[in-house]
Amino acid sequence: MRHTILATALTLAVSSTATAATPVLSVYTYDSFVADWGPGPQIEAMFEATCACDLQFTGAGDGAALLARLRLEGARSTADVILGLDTNLTYAAAETALFVPHGQDTAALTLPIAWQDDLFLPFDWGYFAFVHDTSLLAVPTSFPDLAESDVRIVIQDPRSSTPGLGLLMWVEAAHGDAATDIWAGLADNIVTVTPGWSEAYGLFLEGEADMVLSYTTSPAYHLIAEGDPTKAAAPFKEGHYMQIETAGMLANSDQPELARDFLAFMLTKSVQSVLPTTNWMYPAALPETALPEGFETLITPGKVLLFDAETAAARRDPALNIWLNALSR
Repeated sequence: MRHTILATALTLAVSSTATAATPVLSVYTYDSFVADWGPGPQIEAMFEATCACDLQFTGAGDGAALLARLRLEGARSTADVILGLDTNLTYAAAETALFVPHGQDTAALTLPIAWQDDLFLPFDWGYFAFVHDTSLLAVPTSFPDLAESDVRIVIQDPRSSTPGLGLLMWVEAAHGDAATDIWAGLADNIVTVTPGWSEAYGLFLEGEADMVLSYTTSPAYHLIAEGDPTKAAAPFKEGHYMQIETAGMLANSDQPELARDFLAFMLTKSVQSVLPTTNWMYPAALPETALPEGFETLITPGKVLLFDAETAAARRDPALNIWLNALSR
């Protein structure tokens, strides 16, 4: 019995020492990234196979909620990397002074635009769009058309969701001073506003709305993963707003080398090739020829809309006030 107790104690001691010796990399991201069907589980397994570390993803709601949590935690945050802020949020994130330069070579990026931000590293991108079932008879092809229709839509809250904020920027970029009228017209089309993308898309799939704010790439999921060709993104005449998702390293990280290794890993072919069929976005560092079969069926915006990070930050609050006023009537 005493030998058994001694053996057990030694086993626990060795296990404890091994656990303590394993560095932990903490990455805050959005919920759908770490879902069973998202890219998080695959990326975690692949990175841990190369790093001799414990990669721990923490889902923090939708993308915009990441910044809110980071602001709340401040320098006390235990995160080493924030993954999922887009260019509508990176200027505000930089102003927190909580990030340090990523230090990565961006020569391999295949984004449609030049990238010059040394704090935030892009890992994927896409275009916002309203997704619908192909059985929808009269598909709106512009915001005015949508506002004049009886089509029911579900959108995300711009205060917590990056797609929700992207919609505000889309209307701003496409219609400028007429944004107030656009939102006034859209108010009675909106069935509900959800905290994040997952909730909104779920309601759409359950038949609670005719269209949902999502991405031009969303139909690829149904086609490739489900063999279902009945979902489509509506091409809008005024163009589509681009989203570029990024990762950034926190200044107070206690694993700075590991954090930089992870950022570099996000641009490797092994990760980039996973993103199109798990995150259902375009990879930031793979050529178009590397995209899986089915992506060629997606719509291509006739006009690409995008504010630079500083302009997006300046337009956010006025656009949010317009949105709130329109929905409160």
